Amino acid sequence: MFKMPKSTVCTILRNKEAIKAADVAKGVTTLTSRRSHAIEEMEKLLLVWINEKQLAGDSISKTTVCEKAKQLYSDLRERAPGTSAESEEFKASRGWLAKFRKRTGIHSVVMHREPAGARVGEAAKFVKTFQQFVDREGFVAQQVFNCDEMGLFWKRMPRRTYITEEEKAVPGHKPMKDKLTLLLCGNASGDCKIKPLLVYHSENPRAFKKNSVIKSRLSVMWRANTKAWVTRRFFTEWLREEFAPSVKAYLAQKNLPLKALLVMDSTPAHPPVLAEELMGEASLIEVLFLPSSITSLIQPMGQQVIPNFKKQYTKAMFQRCLEGTKETELTLRDFWKDRYNILQCISVIDKAWRELSPRTMNSAWEKLWPGCVSARAEGFEPASVMKEIVCLGTTLGLEVSEEDVEELLVDRRTELTLEELQHLHKQQQEVVVAEEISLGEEERAKRNIPHAEIKALCSAWARTQAIVEKWHPDTAVVKRSITLLNDNVMSYFRATRKSRQHQARSGRSSEKRQSEPKSSTSHAKRQKRERMPEDLTTPHENKSGQ
Repeated sequence: MFKMPKSTVCTILRNKEAIKAADVAKGVTTLTSRRSHAIEEMEKLLLVWINEKQLAGDSISKTTVCEKAKQLYSDLRERAPGTSAESEEFKASRGWLAKFRKRTGIHSVVMHREPAGARVGEAAKFVKTFQQFVDREGFVAQQVFNCDEMGLFWKRMPRRTYITEEEKAVPGHKPMKDKLTLLLCGNASGDCKIKPLLVYHSENPRAFKKNSVIKSRLSVMWRANTKAWVTRRFFTEWLREEFAPSVKAYLAQKNLPLKALLVMDSTPAHPPVLAEELMGEASLIEVLFLPSSITSLIQPMGQQVIPNFKKQYTKAMFQRCLEGTKETELTLRDFWKDRYNILQCISVIDKAWRELSPRTMNSAWEKLWPGCVSARAEGFEPASVMKEIVCLGTTLGLEVSEEDVEELLVDRRTELTLEELQHLHKQQQEVVVAEEISLGEEERAKRNIPHAEIKALCSAWARTQAIVEKWHPDTAVVKRSITLLNDNVMSYFRATRKSRQHQARSGRSSEKRQSEPKSSTSHAKRQKRERMPEDLTTPHENKSGQ
């Protein structure tokens, strides 16, 4: 069945416990003494890190991957020093990276950044194409929307405040590292803002249970997963349940045609086939993806909308703290620790979102669609917001300056630590095991797909892949999407097909041997072997344990 000599199979069976106990990285099919435990562990965590970067929409280079690999290896060696065999320095060479990429299938994920000049030129070309598209389709500013995700450390204070210093000194959970993800969306005219999608790491936080919160009545669409990230399912639910109904009602109120254009970036949460999945009420939506290489240059939500939202959030948060300490006579420290919870945060998010003016929302389209920006909308939120934040902070007894606030608002994606990567890897393994255990007999039966269908699927996918690679204009999106589908979907069907082919060949060989008459020569050899004393068995037979 496996095309192996009997002696090899017997050796594998003798060492089955050691083989089964080996915890190897993805793609490793050969166990050797040269691959230390630290390297195996490092590669598993490195793959988790790369996947997290990909989901966050970050572009990473070969150099970045190698540096991260060396850092992880060094951290692992410090935590658990190995034997003398593991004392050799890990260099993260080109050869190692090439083999790692081949084993894990991350060819299209690892890429070099394009030069800034090339990106600016590409952006200018796309802006011109976009203008021609909206003119040809007859879209006006009220009908064109943009959405984007943002991370929010909802309980973070400026770095130099005494609350921040106290939290750093206390071991255990750090509330200021508590993060949620928001999806914000509005139209180009600035007068229609959609209910945000909020993704948190807990489905039912303590504040919800204590206050008997009905999630459907919140000012945000509440969803939860362990990583607090927008997934494809959450995004599609938001489109159908919030975006489409709100846009339809808005367009009807404005007496505009019931059609809308949604402009967004091409992250994994925004599937390329999204337009085909939108049916019913959501069929009025037309989707346009921004090229991944220039999204940061022209994405409307990134052009001061999200930064100004964070300013408004910080201002509203300080106001809530001021009101809370006056109403309850609590100290700021006690209010911050015990009263400012995720439910309070949602209220502050709602206020900050409402405070963003139509002028700011409209001005954000200056780089992508300058023709839709009103002369009255030039510029963004007044600089007085920063001064108000500093004034509120001073009133609260905090040492805070405009520079401290600016540092607080900068969207720095904190790098995952070794412990966080290990925790994520453990969670992913637990999810796979839980899904397999929960799989019922009926679902297992569904997996028994006919061989003819697998063959047809593989052929159809090969043709589809060739056509998409040939004609789709965005090469980066194509490569990423194809790699994801090959790794996560098609690999299962290919492995099933290969296994069945081995079984079929093995079955045919067995039937042929049974149907053939036993030759007199074979019979004579067998009789001779039966007469041989035990100490004259062949070396091959001794090796195989027979």
